[in-house]
Amino acid sequence: MKIIVCLKQVPARDSVLRLNSAGTWIQEADVNYEVNEPDIYALEEALRLKEKHGGEVIVCSLGPARAQQAIKEALAKGADRALHLDDPALQGLDAQGVARALAKALAGEAPDLVVTGLQSDDFGFAQTGVILAFCHSTIIMEIQVDGSNLKVKRELEGGWFQWIEMPLPAVLTIQSGINKPRYATLKGIMAAKNKPIRKVTAADLGLSGPDLSPRQRISRVYVPPKKAATEFFEGGAKEIAARLVDKLKNEARVL
Repeated sequence: MKIIVCLKQVPARDSVLRLNSAGTWIQEADVNYEVNEPDIYALEEALRLKEKHGGEVIVCSLGPARAQQAIKEALAKGADRALHLDDPALQGLDAQGVARALAKALAGEAPDLVVTGLQSDDFGFAQTGVILAFCHSTIIMEIQVDGSNLKVKRELEGGWFQWIEMPLPAVLTIQSGINKPRYATLKGIMAAKNKPIRKVTAADLGLSGPDLSPRQRISRVYVPPKKAATEFFEGGAKEIAARLVDKLKNEARVL
Protein backbone atom coordinates (compact mmCIF):
# COMPACT_ATOMS: atom_id res chain seq x y z
CA MET A 1 0.00 0.00 0.00
CA LYS A 2 1.07 3.57 -0.66
CA ILE A 3 -0.12 5.60 2.32
CA ILE A 4 0.04 9.38 2.60
CA VAL A 5 -0.01 11.02 6.04
CA CYS A 6 -1.00 14.69 6.07
CA LEU A 7 0.84 16.21 8.98
CA LYS A 8 0.72 19.72 10.42
CA GLN A 9 3.02 21.65 12.74
CA VAL A 10 1.13 23.67 15.37
CA PRO A 11 2.00 25.87 18.37
CA ALA A 12 3.12 23.77 21.34
CA ARG A 13 0.49 23.36 24.03
CA ASP A 14 2.74 24.80 26.74
CA SER A 15 3.55 27.94 24.74
CA VAL A 16 2.66 31.36 26.13
CA LEU A 17 0.37 32.85 23.49
CA ARG A 18 0.26 36.55 22.70
CA LEU A 19 -2.00 38.21 20.15
CA ASN A 20 -0.53 40.05 17.18
CA SER A 21 -1.02 43.80 16.80
CA ALA A 22 -3.99 43.34 14.47
CA GLY A 23 -5.74 40.97 16.88
CA THR A 24 -6.27 38.41 14.13
CA TRP A 25 -3.92 35.63 15.34
CA ILE A 26 -1.04 34.95 17.70
CA GLN A 27 2.54 36.24 17.46
CA GLU A 28 4.04 33.20 15.78
CA ALA A 29 7.66 34.34 16.17
CA ASP A 30 7.45 33.91 19.96
CA VAL A 31 6.01 30.39 19.93
CA ASN A 32 7.49 26.91 20.10
CA TYR A 33 6.05 24.37 17.67
CA GLU A 34 5.28 20.65 17.72
CA VAL A 35 3.55 18.02 15.59
CA ASN A 36 -0.23 18.28 15.72
CA GLU A 37 -1.24 15.59 18.23
CA PRO A 38 -4.11 14.05 16.20
CA ASP A 39 -1.70 13.70 13.25
CA ILE A 40 0.67 11.67 15.44
CA TYR A 41 -2.04 9.02 15.79
CA ALA A 42 -2.62 9.10 12.02
CA LEU A 43 1.10 8.57 11.42
CA GLU A 44 1.23 5.66 13.84
CA GLU A 45 -1.76 3.99 12.17
CA ALA A 46 -0.12 4.40 8.75
CA LEU A 47 3.12 2.84 10.01
CA ARG A 48 1.21 -0.11 11.47
CA LEU A 49 -0.62 -0.67 8.19
CA LYS A 50 2.71 -0.59 6.35
CA GLU A 51 4.21 -3.13 8.75
CA LYS A 52 1.23 -5.43 8.25
CA HIS A 53 0.60 -5.06 4.52
CA GLY A 54 3.86 -3.68 3.11
CA GLY A 55 4.31 -0.60 0.94
CA GLU A 56 5.49 2.87 1.88
CA VAL A 57 4.43 5.79 4.05
CA ILE A 58 4.84 9.30 2.67
CA VAL A 59 4.48 12.38 4.85
CA CYS A 60 2.97 15.51 3.33
CA SER A 61 3.12 18.80 5.21
CA LEU A 62 2.22 22.36 4.25
CA GLY A 63 4.10 25.05 6.14
CA PRO A 64 7.19 27.26 6.28
CA ALA A 65 10.77 26.05 6.70
CA ARG A 66 10.24 25.27 10.39
CA ALA A 67 7.77 22.52 9.42
CA GLN A 68 10.77 20.38 8.43
CA GLN A 69 11.26 19.71 12.14
CA ALA A 70 7.89 17.93 12.22
CA ILE A 71 8.62 16.15 8.95
CA LYS A 72 11.96 14.83 10.21
CA GLU A 73 10.28 13.55 13.36
CA ALA A 74 7.87 11.53 11.22
CA LEU A 75 10.72 10.20 9.08
CA ALA A 76 12.60 9.17 12.22
CA LYS A 77 9.59 7.17 13.36
CA GLY A 78 9.51 5.17 10.12
CA ALA A 79 7.99 7.18 7.26
CA ASP A 80 9.89 6.60 4.00
CA ARG A 81 9.94 10.05 2.40
CA ALA A 82 8.20 13.40 2.49
CA LEU A 83 6.62 16.19 0.48
CA HIS A 84 7.01 19.68 1.92
CA LEU A 85 4.71 22.35 0.48
CA ASP A 86 6.87 25.37 1.32
CA ASP A 87 5.97 28.63 -0.41
CA PRO A 88 4.92 32.05 0.97
CA ALA A 89 2.00 31.91 -1.48
CA LEU A 90 0.69 28.86 0.41
CA GLN A 91 0.60 30.57 3.81
CA GLY A 92 -2.59 31.90 5.36
CA LEU A 93 -4.88 29.51 3.48
CA ASP A 94 -8.26 28.41 4.76
CA ALA A 95 -9.25 24.72 4.94
CA GLN A 96 -10.39 24.64 1.32
CA GLY A 97 -7.15 26.23 0.10
CA VAL A 98 -5.03 23.78 2.10
CA ALA A 99 -7.06 20.84 0.80
CA ARG A 100 -6.72 22.08 -2.79
CA ALA A 101 -2.94 22.41 -2.47
CA LEU A 102 -2.63 18.99 -0.83
CA ALA A 103 -4.82 17.38 -3.49
CA LYS A 104 -2.60 18.80 -6.25
CA ALA A 105 0.52 17.58 -4.49
CA LEU A 106 -0.86 14.08 -3.89
CA ALA A 107 -2.30 13.59 -7.37
CA GLY A 108 1.06 12.55 -8.80
CA GLU A 109 1.58 10.00 -6.03
CA ALA A 110 -1.66 8.09 -6.69
CA PRO A 111 -1.92 6.86 -3.07
CA ASP A 112 -4.07 3.95 -1.98
CA LEU A 113 -4.89 5.62 1.32
CA VAL A 114 -4.60 9.12 2.78
CA VAL A 115 -4.85 9.58 6.55
CA THR A 116 -5.07 12.78 8.55
CA GLY A 117 -5.68 13.64 12.16
CA LEU A 118 -9.29 14.37 13.05
CA GLN A 119 -8.50 18.08 13.41
CA SER A 120 -5.67 20.49 14.12
CA ASP A 121 -4.92 21.73 17.61
CA ASP A 122 -4.69 25.35 16.48
CA PHE A 123 -7.72 26.10 14.28
CA GLY A 124 -9.71 22.94 15.01
CA PHE A 125 -11.81 23.18 11.83
CA ALA A 126 -11.79 19.39 11.19
CA GLN A 127 -12.42 20.18 7.51
CA THR A 128 -9.22 19.66 5.53
CA GLY A 129 -9.38 15.87 5.37
CA VAL A 130 -13.04 15.88 4.40
CA ILE A 131 -12.61 18.50 1.65
CA LEU A 132 -9.56 16.64 0.35
CA ALA A 133 -11.52 13.44 -0.12
CA PHE A 134 -13.81 11.98 -2.73
CA CYS A 135 -14.32 8.73 -0.80
CA HIS A 136 -13.83 9.29 2.92
CA SER A 137 -14.83 8.44 6.47
CA THR A 138 -14.19 10.33 9.69
CA ILE A 139 -13.49 9.72 13.41
CA ILE A 140 -11.87 6.36 12.70
CA MET A 141 -11.04 4.03 15.60
CA GLU A 142 -9.97 0.89 13.70
CA ILE A 143 -8.88 0.04 10.14
CA GLN A 144 -9.04 -3.36 8.45
CA VAL A 145 -7.67 -3.82 4.92
CA ASP A 146 -9.12 -6.50 2.63
CA GLY A 147 -7.56 -6.33 -0.81
CA SER A 148 -8.89 -3.22 -2.53
CA ASN A 149 -11.43 -2.50 0.21
CA LEU A 150 -11.45 -1.12 3.73
CA LYS A 151 -13.55 -1.90 6.76
CA VAL A 152 -13.39 0.95 9.28
CA LYS A 153 -14.84 1.53 12.72
CA ARG A 154 -16.22 5.04 13.37
CA GLU A 155 -16.85 6.56 16.77
CA LEU A 156 -20.32 8.05 17.17
CA GLU A 157 -21.91 9.94 20.04
CA GLY A 158 -23.15 8.37 23.24
CA GLY A 159 -20.66 5.50 23.22
CA TRP A 160 -21.90 4.07 19.89
CA PHE A 161 -19.71 2.83 17.04
CA GLN A 162 -20.34 2.20 13.34
CA TRP A 163 -18.60 -0.20 10.94
CA ILE A 164 -18.35 0.92 7.30
CA GLU A 165 -17.02 -0.89 4.23
CA MET A 166 -15.51 1.30 1.53
CA PRO A 167 -13.27 0.95 -1.54
CA LEU A 168 -9.72 2.17 -2.00
CA PRO A 169 -8.43 4.77 -2.67
CA ALA A 170 -9.89 6.66 0.29
CA VAL A 171 -9.21 9.36 2.86
CA LEU A 172 -9.64 8.73 6.59
CA THR A 173 -9.52 11.19 9.48
CA ILE A 174 -8.17 9.39 12.55
CA GLN A 175 -9.53 9.78 16.06
CA SER A 176 -6.98 10.45 18.79
CA GLY A 177 -6.51 7.41 21.03
CA ILE A 178 -6.82 4.85 18.23
CA ASN A 179 -3.34 3.54 19.09
CA LYS A 180 -0.27 4.16 21.22
CA PRO A 181 2.19 6.25 19.16
CA ARG A 182 5.78 5.07 19.08
CA TYR A 183 8.88 7.08 19.90
CA ALA A 184 11.65 7.66 17.40
CA THR A 185 14.66 5.41 18.00
CA LEU A 186 18.27 6.55 17.68
CA LYS A 187 18.55 4.35 14.58
CA GLY A 188 15.45 5.98 13.12
CA ILE A 189 16.75 9.47 13.84
CA MET A 190 20.03 8.70 12.06
CA ALA A 191 18.22 7.09 9.10
CA ALA A 192 15.93 10.11 8.74
CA LYS A 193 18.93 12.23 7.72
CA ASN A 194 19.15 10.29 4.44
CA LYS A 195 15.45 10.16 3.62
CA PRO A 196 14.30 12.50 0.82
CA ILE A 197 12.16 15.58 1.49
CA ARG A 198 10.90 17.08 -1.77
CA LYS A 199 10.06 20.77 -1.64
CA VAL A 200 6.95 21.75 -3.57
CA THR A 201 5.91 25.31 -4.45
CA ALA A 202 2.61 26.79 -5.60
CA ALA A 203 4.03 27.08 -9.13
CA ASP A 204 4.88 23.36 -9.10
CA LEU A 205 1.24 22.66 -8.30
CA GLY A 206 -0.08 24.99 -10.99
CA LEU A 207 -1.76 27.20 -8.40
CA SER A 208 -1.91 30.99 -8.59
CA GLY A 209 -3.47 33.85 -6.62
CA PRO A 210 -7.15 33.27 -7.53
CA ASP A 211 -6.84 29.56 -6.70
CA LEU A 212 -5.47 30.34 -3.24
CA SER A 213 -7.68 33.26 -2.25
CA PRO A 214 -9.24 32.33 1.13
CA ARG A 215 -13.01 32.06 1.30
CA GLN A 216 -12.85 32.27 5.07
CA ARG A 217 -10.86 34.72 7.19
CA ILE A 218 -10.35 35.14 10.91
CA SER A 219 -11.47 38.69 11.66
CA ARG A 220 -10.71 38.74 15.38
CA VAL A 221 -9.06 36.65 18.07
CA TYR A 222 -9.52 37.66 21.71
CA VAL A 223 -9.23 36.38 25.25
CA PRO A 224 -12.66 35.86 26.84
CA PRO A 225 -13.30 38.43 29.58
CA LYS A 226 -13.09 37.05 33.08
CA LYS A 227 -16.31 37.28 35.03
CA ALA A 228 -16.48 36.35 38.69
CA ALA A 229 -19.59 36.83 40.79
CA THR A 230 -21.22 35.33 43.83
CA GLU A 231 -24.97 34.91 44.00
CA PHE A 232 -26.89 33.92 47.11
CA PHE A 233 -30.23 32.14 46.88
CA GLU A 234 -32.96 32.70 49.44
CA GLY A 235 -36.11 30.76 50.06
CA GLY A 236 -37.05 27.20 50.85
CA ALA A 237 -34.84 24.20 50.09
CA LYS A 238 -36.93 23.07 47.09
CA GLU A 239 -37.00 26.57 45.62
CA ILE A 240 -33.24 27.02 46.05
CA ALA A 241 -32.54 23.59 44.52
CA ALA A 242 -34.71 24.35 41.48
CA ARG A 243 -33.03 27.71 40.91
CA LEU A 244 -29.58 26.17 41.31
CA VAL A 245 -30.35 23.45 38.76
CA ASP A 246 -31.65 26.11 36.35
CA LYS A 247 -28.44 28.16 36.73
CA LEU A 248 -26.18 25.14 36.22
CA LYS A 249 -28.13 23.97 33.19
CA ASN A 250 -28.87 27.22 31.35
CA GLU A 251 -26.06 29.57 32.41
CA ALA A 252 -23.06 27.48 33.46
CA ARG A 253 -24.14 24.70 31.03
CA VAL A 254 -22.55 21.95 33.09
CA LEU A 255 -25.67 19.79 33.30
